[in-house]
Amino acid sequence: MTRGLFILFEGCDRSGKTTQSTRLVQALNDAGVNAKLVKFPDRTTAIGKMIDSYLTQKTQLSDEAIHLLFSANRWEAMRQMRADLESGITLVVDRYAFSGVAFSAAKKLDFKWCKAPDVGLIAPDRVFFLDIHPDDAAKRSGYGDEIYEKRELQIEVRVKFFTMMDATWSIVDALKDQDEIHRQILALTNSALKRHADAPAPVGKLWI
Repeated sequence: MTRGLFILFEGCDRSGKTTQSTRLVQALNDAGVNAKLVKFPDRTTAIGKMIDSYLTQKTQLSDEAIHLLFSANRWEAMRQMRADLESGITLVVDRYAFSGVAFSAAKKLDFKWCKAPDVGLIAPDRVFFLDIHPDDAAKRSGYGDEIYEKRELQIEVRVKFFTMMDATWSIVDALKDQDEIHRQILALTNSALKRHADAPAPVGKLWI
């Protein structure tokens, strides 16, 4: 059986990741591709609840502690994610380790230290970066509800994302019409699925 693909959505806050990842899963399932949405942080686990309390400004944690909690939240999902991929399910993931590194490095933590806890996680096959300037994101509904939704931080986060991009990334203009964005992402995803079907590759490891 050919394994599923790991499709990742990254970007600054309020860039449309959740909307577009949800639409992609629906479109893939409608087309007969077994696809599943995974969101990080997973706020339903014990670790995720601690993260949620921090993000909603109910508790305080050091920058180092919250960074490690975000990483642990990803690691606790790895066994299920690997099982899903190996059973042929394509995973569409909303945020991942790149977000963890970008946000913590933007808070002036050492870049190499930020990457270290996530080394060896499952690597994404394709990454869609929904690009939006923080000034435009600030105009969107709900902006400012969580601790990281601050203009200067978001500007620095965006810069950090660009330092981590490689050939698997596609930059998508998040200011375009939502339908246009969806069509672009779906076309690129279908191309990736075809390439994978023609030349399957094993599940990769991140930053190894």
